[in-house]
Parts: sequence; structure tokens; C-alpha cells
Amino acid sequence: MAITMYSASIPTVQHILRSLMHVLDKGEAHAQARKIDPAALTQFRLAPDMLPFTRQILIACDGAKLGVARIAGIEAPKFDDTEVSFADLKARVQKTLDFLATVTPEAMNGTEDKDITFPISRDKTRTMKAEDYLRHWMLPNVFFHVVTAYDILRHNGVELGKSDYLRGSQA
Repeated sequence: MAITMYSASIPTVQHILRSLMHVLDKGEAHAQARKIDPAALTQFRLAPDMLPFTRQILIACDGAKLGVARIAGIEAPKFDDTEVSFADLKARVQKTLDFLATVTPEAMNGTEDKDITFPISRDKTRTMKAEDYLRHWMLPNVFFHVVTAYDILRHNGVELGKSDYLRGSQA
């Protein structure tokens, strides 16, 4: 079977977001087991100029839903960005997964040469062909923010390994 815009995007981001859900479960369990204020993890940042854990989750979800919506030419759901707890963050990931499940192959396939214009800062945009956008912008950004969230928890002693990051939908 040939790789399509759908197969390269939807199952890929669903997989990494399911892994993220698992990582969030482990982070929450770690905080409970060690009687750590969960905010010590959710507000942690690896460096002073990096965004905290919570923002990494929100951006990963936004990257997935907005990227897919741009490619498919559909409206992405709007989320309020009010999440603070592990439960809130898991609900955000689930809402993103629920949206992705509604996107059909027909909406994605055949869009490879479509121009995608997207913001790269508050006052700048960039335009790329949809296939390049998917491969060189959207997916790398989603993975970057998921792995950064993973790294923040790992740095704080949460027992995570590569298999947790690659887990996807495994039980």
C-alpha cells in the first residue's frame, strides 16, 4: 500500500498522542506515589527560556489538530488553553484524538501540492506545499513538543523509557 497524506498524518499523530497519554498517566502516578505537588511537574521547564510542561502538551495537541485541519481544509476545534492538572491535560489530548478520528482519508489524500499558509510568529506567516508542511513542519513540531514533555518528566524522576515514548496504543 502506498503512503498517503492520510496514512502519513492521522495514524502517526494518533500514535504519538496515545504515547503522550501514557506518559501523562505515568507522571500523574509518580506525583501521587511520591506525594509531590503535581504543579511541580506541570509547571516545570528544562531551561528558563523554554515553555513549561503544560504548554508543551498544549502545543503538541494544537500542532496535530491545526496541522491536520489546514491540510484537510476543515475547521479545527478551538480549545481554551486553561488546562493546569494532569487530568486537564489528558482531557486535552483526548479531545485532540477525538477530533483526529473525525478526519477522513478523502479530506487528506490528494492535497500534497496544496499551499498551506500558517503562522510562524505573531506577525509572520510561511507558505509550504502540504506534503512538505506535513513532513518538515507539522510532524517534527508535534514530536518535538511530545519529547520535550517526556524529557521534563524524565528529568524529574518519572520512570520513563524509550518504550513509553514509542508505546502508542499498546496496553
